Amino acid sequence: MSPAGVTRAAVLGEIHSLARQLRSDRDLDGVVRRAGDCRFTAIGEASHGTHEFYTWRATLSRRLIEEQGYTWIGVEGDWPDCWRINQWVRGQSGQDQGVHALLAGFQRWPTWLWANEEVAGFLDWLRTWNSRRPLSERVGFYGLDVYSLWDSLREIIAWLQANQPDAVPAALRAWQCFQPHHEDPHQYAWSTRLVPNSCEADVVALLSEVRSRVFSPGDHDEEAFDAVQNAEVAANAEHYYRIMVRGDRQSWNVRDHHMADTIDRLSRHLGAGSRGIIWEHNTHVGDARGTDMAQDGLVNVGQLLRERHAPDGVLLVGFAAHRGTVMAAGAWGTPERILPVPAARPGSHEDFLHEALGVPAVLDFGEDRSGAWLSTWLGHRAIGVVYHPEREQGNYVPTRMGERYDALIWLEDTAALRPLHHEGPPLEPEFETEPTGF
Repeated sequence: MSPAGVTRAAVLGEIHSLARQLRSDRDLDGVVRRAGDCRFTAIGEASHGTHEFYTWRATLSRRLIEEQGYTWIGVEGDWPDCWRINQWVRGQSGQDQGVHALLAGFQRWPTWLWANEEVAGFLDWLRTWNSRRPLSERVGFYGLDVYSLWDSLREIIAWLQANQPDAVPAALRAWQCFQPHHEDPHQYAWSTRLVPNSCEADVVALLSEVRSRVFSPGDHDEEAFDAVQNAEVAANAEHYYRIMVRGDRQSWNVRDHHMADTIDRLSRHLGAGSRGIIWEHNTHVGDARGTDMAQDGLVNVGQLLRERHAPDGVLLVGFAAHRGTVMAAGAWGTPERILPVPAARPGSHEDFLHEALGVPAVLDFGEDRSGAWLSTWLGHRAIGVVYHPEREQGNYVPTRMGERYDALIWLEDTAALRPLHHEGPPLEPEFETEPTGF
């Protein structure tokens, strides 16, 4: 079945003309060169549980660091957990600890997103790379997400006790406001629906207090920056959970604005010469205006990067695959499973890519995006941490590929991630927005 008004032959022909077979890291040369003119390169993934998405993303990131001078990586992970990794890969703490023990520190479900062999291999490489360079030139690793409300509050209190003890009461007021809810953000959020009282004023006051205590112009203190970012997380997480329990899709925007704002704060903190690599799901990386998300008033990180930083250069790279297996769960908070990924649905982007190519490839879109494939709306598969192969139709996001990305890495057959351990019961309940369960 062809898109309306466009012949199947034209779509297949454009795909074939844009593609370069992907056999080794040298086949990424075109994307690497384009990234050399950008301050930000965002690299997606079509699932949170596919071995090849993680390994090819790591390969591309290594080349950007080695050849194009990229200086930091921001990922779809919690700030406190990734700060530990940042300190480890930069040789500042935990050096007697191996990478597997380091990644065992991820405890919020689903741990397999980061506690896996693919991430472990990349982090080991990054620590070795950094060890050969002065501290000022070492590549950092940072979490961009908004979920670590209680962990961030604990980190703020610890920093204030050590550095600004007279400000500790402000932090304790925020902590005590949340404490009756037993570190369950959803219990807190539901309570605000029943009684019009919230902890918003306390966390906003805490953020203001920490900001006023920490920075002076030109200050690059790492631990102080960590404290401010934890205060930003606490304030935005409180807002996110209140909006989410109302069933309001704008919780998506709260989260993606937080991640984009964190990218901006990191860029300012690390200096004008810093260059960032962003690792997130395609639904965050690919510009929302190239999907049906825009019709619902939703934005995402890729869109915000383009809107805020176009003069600096922004490159958005997506992933897609035809079939294979994936690491995911059948329901939120349940153990991980290896699940089948069926062959692409007829008429989808993946279906056309499979027919046109039949082998792994990298597609560089260039400047002209008006062709039969790049300008046509088709479904594009997105798999989250909760996945039901038998309900595949709901996993396809209407997408105009030429608006959503600047390049695409295509894979024919894929395999599941290799987790470091099996998933235990979640320590606290947790919900997320699309694509992992809205």
